[in-house]
Amino acid sequence: MILVTGGTGFVGPRIVHALRAADRPVRALVRNPASREAQQLHTWGAELVVGDVTRPEDVRAAVDGVDTVVHLVAILTGKPKDFERVMSAATRDLVLAAQSAGVRRLVLMSALGTSEQTKDLVPYYNAKWAMEQVAKGSSLEHVIFRPSFVFGEDGGALQTFKRLARLSPVTPIVGSGEQRIQPIWVDDVAAYFEAAIDKPEAAGRTFELGGPDIVTWNELWELLKKTLGVRRPSVHVPARLMRAQAALLERLPNPPVTRDQLTMLEAGDNVVSNDDAVRAFGLPLVPLADQLRRAA
Repeated sequence: MILVTGGTGFVGPRIVHALRAADRPVRALVRNPASREAQQLHTWGAELVVGDVTRPEDVRAAVDGVDTVVHLVAILTGKPKDFERVMSAATRDLVLAAQSAGVRRLVLMSALGTSEQTKDLVPYYNAKWAMEQVAKGSSLEHVIFRPSFVFGEDGGALQTFKRLARLSPVTPIVGSGEQRIQPIWVDDVAAYFEAAIDKPEAAGRTFELGGPDIVTWNELWELLKKTLGVRRPSVHVPARLMRAQAALLERLPNPPVTRDQLTMLEAGDNVVSNDDAVRAFGLPLVPLADQLRRAA
């Protein structure tokens, strides 16, 4: 049995679908089993167990009889204490419960850019780094994935980019737009997670995940607008001005951009540093042009 936490988010359903397509038994920890997202997992044959990853008693019940845990839970915005509770502390409790229950392997979702050098930049990186350290310090076999920007048809950053490209009179690009990114298609991420469930040579390793194409932000926006058939000019906005705007937007329930996200963007390129994942798994990857066409 494979326990999946965070199965009702953006990437989670694709991972559950990939696991079920491979006829693997899945148990999903969900807060609301009646939600549309949870019911979709159930339709695919996943067992639903009600609970919250931040409650240790719920986690202990969820890992009973489980062989592998796929841990996806994360938040993008919030106060430092929120990142500690939802990500860092919850992962510690999950790993303790998994070790006690005899779980064999933990497959963890981290993020490209997470490192000892960046862990103090923003709470998100700090929490991801803490989660990685918990996994590495446990007695479980662990596989850690650090994906770049994950693109998909029905969620994630690409949908925000599409709305901006279509609705805004100009396309605001932070700074010079010369930082590079390496977007990866959501189903490709799911394929990596499915393959990592029982791949012996993946144990104890951290893999950076990116798509087959590396582009600058300037190039990405031009490609996206061309794919959408949108003709709007791009404007380079100094980071300090975007930061002032983000401070206001953070008052919204779901801000489109935060100061922390701008800090991560300014930290440098978001591209993989090696081809370990490609060599270890040998999975086909969707080119960026096809990613944008699929999501258009």
